[in-house]
Amino acid sequence: MTFWQKLFGRQLDLADESDEMNDATRFLIVGLGNPGRKYRGNRHNIGFMTVDALAAAYNIQSSKVQNKAIVGNGRIQNQSVIIAKPQTYMNSSGDAVGLLARYYKVPPDNVLVVYDELDLPFGTIRLREKGGAGGHNGMKSIINHLGNDFPRVRLGIDRPPGQMPAAAYVLQDFGKNDKPLLDDVLAEAIRAIETYLRDDIQLAMSRHNRSLIDD
Repeated sequence: MTFWQKLFGRQLDLADESDEMNDATRFLIVGLGNPGRKYRGNRHNIGFMTVDALAAAYNIQSSKVQNKAIVGNGRIQNQSVIIAKPQTYMNSSGDAVGLLARYYKVPPDNVLVVYDELDLPFGTIRLREKGGAGGHNGMKSIINHLGNDFPRVRLGIDRPPGQMPAAAYVLQDFGKNDKPLLDDVLAEAIRAIETYLRDDIQLAMSRHNRSLIDD
């Protein structure tokens, strides 16, 4: 049993109750990042980390490459869910997301995108119902394919120190000292996704938009 399965064991049990599942609605949960081993621990890949943790918590196998993304199909909070990590590199994420949304016939308001946010302190989570890209190139690409009206989970990674360029900062790995807070962020992001799937984006925003550093 993985760390995430232990942490979310009760939710995993619920996910296995297939007789109560609702297949009428399908959701696409997308984590943004760059593919490849050298990017795995980067701040820019916190979206990938989130969907990896979500897949582990719910025992969803996500190894199939389809429509320019690694995808997995499963059930979370009584909903049919596709988990995806675009393999296009960050700036072309919309190519994969657009293909997946069309292939699975998922409307934009059922596409939830998880990504890094420079303008939020590390440890801060902000969900939004819709909006612009805020300078994030991966989000710009997705908006070009889906428009603005899709929900998102923004995970703060803080601004770069000193005069370091943002492009270099986001491609640095999280430090060892960051790991405890990073694990807390990923766990809270999973809880936010669960609330979104079980209830709606408004309740998820009300319950989970917060800084974990203040707790």
